Amino acid sequence: MSRPVRTAVLLASFLGMVLLGAAPASAHGFSSVVYADVTSGDDGHVTTKLELEYDLYIVSTADALKDDPLFRAGTAAFDDRDDQEMAAALNSHAGNAVKYVTDRFTVSVDGQACTATRTGDFTMGVREGVPYTTLLLDWACPRADAHEASARLFPDSEGYVKGTKTIVTYEMDAHSGSAALDAGTPSFSTAQTWYERFWEFFRLGAEHLLTGIDHILFLLALIAGSRRPREIVLAATSFTLAHSITFMLAALGLVDVPARVVEPVIALSIAVVAGWYLFRLWRRGDHVTDLETAGHSHFSLDRAGWSRLGVVFLFGLVHGLGFAGALGIDAAWSWTLLWSLLVFNVGIEVVQLAIIAAVFPLLLVLRRRSPRAGLWATGVISAGVSVMGLIWFVQRVFGL
Repeated sequence: MSRPVRTAVLLASFLGMVLLGAAPASAHGFSSVVYADVTSGDDGHVTTKLELEYDLYIVSTADALKDDPLFRAGTAAFDDRDDQEMAAALNSHAGNAVKYVTDRFTVSVDGQACTATRTGDFTMGVREGVPYTTLLLDWACPRADAHEASARLFPDSEGYVKGTKTIVTYEMDAHSGSAALDAGTPSFSTAQTWYERFWEFFRLGAEHLLTGIDHILFLLALIAGSRRPREIVLAATSFTLAHSITFMLAALGLVDVPARVVEPVIALSIAVVAGWYLFRLWRRGDHVTDLETAGHSHFSLDRAGWSRLGVVFLFGLVHGLGFAGALGIDAAWSWTLLWSLLVFNVGIEVVQLAIIAAVFPLLLVLRRRSPRAGLWATGVISAGVSVMGLIWFVQRVFGL
């Protein structure tokens, strides 16, 4: 290993350990997602099916309502990963568990709150490898042509997670659709326009990429390893095409890969793409940005360029499953849901292109004015990204 590469790896390793102290094993662990399915019933009634992250639900409810027995029983069951015990802990403390939700999730008509009643017991399931509990509520509402739903579950003020999203799918009042609720947009009406719904999913997609550290690092690895504008454009296009394919397949219910497989592979993809450039830097040194052979295709890529493009495409397929998991795609397929997911994807792409447009020209200028400094910069970035990817891979494989 050449001295510049070795030094870059050492510097990046130190940087990676610093970042590790601020970043969780799962890059999506800063937040939580609540899933709500809202449908109309008979005689003005509304039915909601809420799915909530179990351990967060237990801690938040116990803390908010000072229910220490629920905390002890719920956390013990969670540590044992016993579904029956987890459901029993909630069912035995159903009063407080339901109160926590209905204080923060409401259905109303013209400002008049509907009355909620629990139907059935709490049940357990899994989303993205995480235990989730399901709560069914029946809401008695005045007859109306439109309903409003508001969600303020697991707010930042509780101090456990930040930026909780509530993904709502609804079919009522002769309308069907989806909505993404958070602290900035805590409520929606079934009478809202199509562009209001789609703006919410566009914003959600943009925020997901900006707050997904693993996706950002993967993009930085692509930028650092690209030698000329056409390579980063083709790499970004390949990545976009690949994750759009799996994203849509997940929406259609044709692909279902568990998060315990997807998340480690995403971490590994970060390390591989960044390590690919480090390997070329070690092999070619100052000539790492040169084309090895003249390309004869329309894209003028050499063998290394085509190989890298194939790897990016394959890993893009896996990242698409990660994006799909962010919305918990397992609902019945509909055109409305599909369009919402497409808009979510567009939000991801706009931010991705904005990052490329901001960073890659700066890298080109640095390489032209000081080639040596350009090699150092890309080497340190790639080494740091590779180290973080490997650390995350180990953490996600072993559940650390």
